[in-house]
Parts: sequence; C-alpha cells; structure tokens
Amino acid sequence: MRSHIATKGIARAPHRSLMKAMGYTDREIGQPFIGIANSANELIPGHMHLDNIVKAVKSGISMAGGTSMEFSTIGICDGIAMNHKDMHYSLASRELIADSIEITAMAHLFDAIVMVPNCDKIIPGMLMAAARLNIPAIFISGGPMLAGKHPENKDKKIDLVTVFEAVGAVQSGRMTEQQLADIENAACPTCGSCAGMFTANSMNCLTEAIGMALPGNGTIPEPMSERIRLAKQTGIQIMELLENDITPDKILTKDAFMNALVVDMALGCSTNTVLHLKAVANEAHVAIDLNLINDVSQKPRIYVL
Repeated sequence: MRSHIATKGIARAPHRSLMKAMGYTDREIGQPFIGIANSANELIPGHMHLDNIVKAVKSGISMAGGTSMEFSTIGICDGIAMNHKDMHYSLASRELIADSIEITAMAHLFDAIVMVPNCDKIIPGMLMAAARLNIPAIFISGGPMLAGKHPENKDKKIDLVTVFEAVGAVQSGRMTEQQLADIENAACPTCGSCAGMFTANSMNCLTEAIGMALPGNGTIPEPMSERIRLAKQTGIQIMELLENDITPDKILTKDAFMNALVVDMALGCSTNTVLHLKAVANEAHVAIDLNLINDVSQKPRIYVL
C-alpha cells in the first residue's frame, strides 16, 4: 500500500509518532489510509451539512477495516457568487480545489480517497483530482434540497427558479415586493444543492452516470435517511475498490464519458456540464471533443444508470 511508505520500518518511527499525536493507534496506522476530501462550509446551502455525510462515510470505512483521514477544501456557491464583478472567481476555484486535493493526497500517501462535494465547481474539481491521482476513488454528494411550497397555494411546489421569475415579475409590475419576499422565504426550505437542474444536480447525476458514485448519488434528497445509508455504503465501497485495485483510469473511459453525455441530454442538464466533462476528460487523458455530442444525438442507444 502507498501508506506503507510513511508507516513501515524503523526509519518511519517519527512519522508514526506524529500520527499517534493525533490519536491514531498502531492498528489504525497499520490499516489502509482512506482520505476524505470534505468541502463542508457555512457558505453554501449544499455544503453546510456535509459533516454529517462525512461522519457516515467514516463509519463505513471503519466497518470495512480502513482508517479515515479527513481534510478540507474550499467551495463557492454560484448562486451567491453571481450578478456581480467577482463572479469570475467561481470557475477559477475548480482548479484550486483539484490542486489542493492532489497536494494533500500525494503528501499524505492515501491508499484511496472519498470525495464529498455537492455544488457547482466543487464536483468537477474533485473529479479532476481523482483522475490526476489515479488511486481508488469514489464520490458521495450531500444531495438536493427539497422543493418549497408556494405561500399562496400550498399545493404548488416552488424552488430557486421561482425566485428568479418572481424578481422579473416585480420589475415588470406583475407582483408586489411583499409577494416576492414570501416566495423568497419559502423557496429553499432545506439545505442541499439548489432544487433545479443547475450545475450541482447535473454534475452529481453525471458523476453517478460516469461510474464514480453509487446509484442514488444524484437523486436522494438531502433530508432523507437514505442519504446517510448511502454515505455509509460509499465508505464500505471504497475499501472494495482498494482491495480490487479499481482506479479511476479503469472507470473514466471514453465509453463512460459517452454515457455521461447521453444522460446529460436525457436529463436536460446545465450547459456547464460539457465544460466540466471536457476538463475531467483532459485530466483522465481521454480524447473527446465536443463533436461527440452530435455523434451521441445521431446514434441514440440505451444506457443504464
């Protein structure tokens, strides 16, 4: 295992001593090191709860005989970082995320890694890092938020798109500012990625379609206990990937990217997904170009999620 470089032999006594300073036992030090890239923060509704997801992932890793090692990375909410001059920082954060994960995983000799994103540029940034590292890797997102209820019609569901539309309605004189405020307060009732086929939900579905996450990664809502169970299963699954030496280069194939493009069009995903899939393909050294979209659309086939 890669981690043995830092844990085995007389010359590694100082390394083990530092690990014991963090509370790791000899048994834990002797087990596979599984990094967990946690993008939790208090900036993004889709990330404010990720510590709970990571806790479940750790439980799964422990059950399967691994030692989890959590670290953090940055994240930006496109919904908040937009419509002002500093919105250009969002895309640039993708490369910073990929770089920070690569640096941490290489320096600390993880045997495998679990990526825990949920929104926008964090997902492709982590996919890029997984392709670069090419150690066993798997993803578990935080899940989408639930839809809200319209304040004037509780049988009608609303989401962030409704707020955008309401802004236009106020500006055109078709809605009062108080009605807008009522919609604003009801549209996003839980944490999770924005309830709409924006970049976050699109990329979480495509991460599943491309084979880097378990079924349900893109669709189980954030508040559901099923999401926690999926996180535990993800922790167990990374140990199976490690045992069988299933690395990203065996998953991120040209066929996998074709599959993702088919699912992209079937779901009506965000247009940003093509940009991100191309970036991930470059890191995976898979030769694809945008003409593949035309190829897929002209030669429909059945793919299974």
